[in-house]
Amino acid sequence: MGSFGGLPLLECDLVTLDVQYPNPDDPIIAQHASQEWLGWMRSNFTDHHRVQELGDARSYASRLFDYMGSGRNQIAAVVETLRRDARASYATITTLEPLTDVTYIPCVSLLDFWLRSGSLELVVYAHSIDFGKKGFANLVQLAELQRDVASELNAPVGPMVMIVKSATIYQTELSLMREVISSAQRASKEATSASEQSAARFDD
Repeated sequence: MGSFGGLPLLECDLVTLDVQYPNPDDPIIAQHASQEWLGWMRSNFTDHHRVQELGDARSYASRLFDYMGSGRNQIAAVVETLRRDARASYATITTLEPLTDVTYIPCVSLLDFWLRSGSLELVVYAHSIDFGKKGFANLVQLAELQRDVASELNAPVGPMVMIVKSATIYQTELSLMREVISSAQRASKEATSASEQSAARFDD
């Protein structure tokens, strides 16, 4: 238990997510997630304008594609590194801009790409992720970046591992999370039942 901004929250320390099949078009997220937050996070990862809700901090897009306002495209640098050395373990980039980050420290701070077993894998470090409201949107955008880099390298997409120092859910979001999980479980059971019925008709 803890709080942030005066709102009570639940917190888990040092959480690791191992996503075997990252998919920015995940059907469960598409069906159940907040379209508002998906859109907000997509803007953060694609729009170079400052983010008013984060104290006018620079967006993820500006940090990744125009690091420190220097014109350096970090994603292009990752592609170049892995084209030059397919075994490189140093295709590592950051969203941190310590000389200017005063109002906001990016939650997702390290993206580490590498080619293993012929696939492009991604390891992400985040100091904190709000899994009740925005975590799914972070994962969608990270999966999209991973897919884009894999496409540039003509490689299949491999697993994504996300290491989160502080994984949180605000208590105000708990009822929504339970509703989403229950809805997804019902949909899964219905799909399984329909598949079994179809198989039974085929056997007959």
